[in-house]
Amino acid sequence: MKNSFLDFLKAFRKTIIVWVLLLVFVLIGIYFGVPKKILGGGIIAIGWVTGAFAGLMAMIALLPLVGPIIVSVLSLPVIWLLNGLGYFVSIIAIKKGYSKEVVNSRVLTVVLLVGIVIGYVLSKLIDFFRENGFNIL
Repeated sequence: MKNSFLDFLKAFRKTIIVWVLLLVFVLIGIYFGVPKKILGGGIIAIGWVTGAFAGLMAMIALLPLVGPIIVSVLSLPVIWLLNGLGYFVSIIAIKKGYSKEVVNSRVLTVVLLVGIVIGYVLSKLIDFFRENGFNIL
């Protein structure tokens, strides 16, 4: 058990270091009052250049049973399309003065996307258990 944890740390040491540095970058930025847009843009740029997001998805994929399912759902084009469409609608609504409604709609969009991910993962787990002789429902 101890050896496998050390192997994990060796394999993902760069990703872990980058995510720790990103977290420190965020905390320092919040402490010094850096504008959120600059902070977010910097994190996206650093994460993209270093491959931190791909490394995070690789670490999530290592979770037994649910990891690969979560990664496959998060990489579905439908999820990206729904989220992107929500941002465009939010921009139009904010320009028309519907800021409170935009917050409510973004919360509902996130809840919908999380529900899709949870439903997909549960359906795959139920199919897996049924195929292997477990009668759970």
